[in-house]
Amino acid sequence: MHYVYILQSESSPHRHYVGMTVDPKRRLDEHNCGKSIHTNKFKPRSMAVCIGFSDETKAFEFERYLKTGSGRAFAKRRF
Repeated sequence: MHYVYILQSESSPHRHYVGMTVDPKRRLDEHNCGKSIHTNKFKPRSMAVCIGFSDETKAFEFERYLKTGSGRAFAKRRF
């Protein structure tokens, strides 16, 4: 399985990060330990949404979509 996830900063709840992984728990731990330069500024973070895909291509396309303007609006309305 491939997972697309949205992290929410606990210190700044309006800050979100979208990513993709095969191991969501490990990836969340990496974000909270400061191993990602993109998320270490507003840690700790919690997993707001995690969606599993059996097809890696579909997961990648959904992640890319969530990083667009319309994808961010979709996530804000739905999640």
